[in-house]
Amino acid sequence: MSALDQSFAALADPTRRAIITRLAEGEATVQDLARPFSISQPAISRHLKVLEEAGLIETRIEGAARPRRLKPDAVAALWDWLGQYRALWETQFQRLDAVLDGLSDTTEQTSSDNPERSTS
Repeated sequence: MSALDQSFAALADPTRRAIITRLAEGEATVQDLARPFSISQPAISRHLKVLEEAGLIETRIEGAARPRRLKPDAVAALWDWLGQYRALWETQFQRLDAVLDGLSDTTEQTSSDNPERSTS
């Protein structure tokens, strides 16, 4: 499995996405990350292991504490991959907007040409 596949597989779980959202705010310990969830600390630790194996987060050793943080390079790789599709979709939406604008102009012209169909 490629690193990109592994990252997206890790992000398929809503709990892991919530953990990533929390870590985007800054480092956090397992206890900090477990607090908003109604699951056990060992379950959170398993989620963290999946995220770490996917290369999305890393653990920093600080005495007895083991705060987790995002790995910016891994997140940047996801954004780069998604960015190419974003540009494609923006182009498609611009084309759709042009078509819809054309339909709107045609509808307005038809209504003004035929006063009986006007909705005044």
